[in-house]
Amino acid sequence: MSKHTRILMCPPTYFHVNYAINPWMKGNEDQVCQESAMEQWQALRDLVSRFATVEEIEPQQGVPDMVFTANAGTVAGKRAVVSAFAHKERQPEEAYFARWFRNNGFEVGELPAGVRYEGAGDSLFDRAGQWLWAGSGFRSDEAAQDFLRDFLGVEVLGLKLVDERFYHIDTCFCPLTGGYLMYFPDAYDVASNERIHARVPAEKRIKVTEEEAAVFSCNAINVGKDIIMHECSERLRAALAEHGFEVHTTSLSEFLKAGGSAKCLSLKLDEPEQLEE
Repeated sequence: MSKHTRILMCPPTYFHVNYAINPWMKGNEDQVCQESAMEQWQALRDLVSRFATVEEIEPQQGVPDMVFTANAGTVAGKRAVVSAFAHKERQPEEAYFARWFRNNGFEVGELPAGVRYEGAGDSLFDRAGQWLWAGSGFRSDEAAQDFLRDFLGVEVLGLKLVDERFYHIDTCFCPLTGGYLMYFPDAYDVASNERIHARVPAEKRIKVTEEEAAVFSCNAINVGKDIIMHECSERLRAALAEHGFEVHTTSLSEFLKAGGSAKCLSLKLDEPEQLEE
C-alpha cells in the first residue's frame, strides 16, 4: 500500500485535563490516567502507521491540548494557516505550530488580529471536490473563511454549528474518499444542511445517530477506504461497509475526557488529498 499520506501527531507527554473549555471537559478535571493515555496514543499511532506516514511534533510543557494536532492549522499544498485559538489556554500552542510549519517547508499565513480560527478542527477538504468545508459558531469566526479562500486559493463553504457538544466540525462531520460524507445533521443549522445537500448527493451521505456522534464516531481518520475511530456501532459499520469502507477501532477513552478523539489527534499534511486509485 502506498503511504503517500503524511499525518502529524504529538505524543501526549504533557496531556491532562486541568481546565474546561468544552462540555466534555467539565467534570473530567484531573481524571486523566497518563499511562493509559500514552498507551492509547501509541496504539493509535501504530494503527495510523499502517496506512500513512506519521510525523511528530515535540510536545511542550504548559500546553496539554497540543496533542490535538488537528488544531495546528489548515493545510493546502505547501501553505498553512496557523490557528488563532479562541481560549487563552490554547493560544501558546500557536507559536510552536507556526515554527513547525516553517521548519518543514510550509508558507505560513497568519489570520488578521482578532479573528478566531481553529485549524483542521474547523476545516475539512471534500474528498472528491476541491473545496474546503469551514466551521463557525463556537471556536471559529466566519470572518476567517475569506482569509482561507484568499491565502489558500480554494473554494470555502461555511457550516454553522448549533450544538455546543460539537464545538468543531470535525467532531460531527467526516468527508470520506470518493466524495462520501459521514456526519451528524443535527449539529448544524438549516442553511448548513441545505449547503451539504447541494454538494453531496443523497446516496453519498452517511448519517450518524446522536448516540454514535456522542462517542465521536465522526471524529475519524480516513485514508483511502480505511477509517480509524474510537468506537463504531454495528449499524454504522454496516452502512460504511456498503460503500466499501473498512472500519478500524482503537480505544481513545482518555482523550474523550478532553473532547477529542482520532481525528483531533491527527493532522493531514497532504491536502487536498490525492484521490485513491
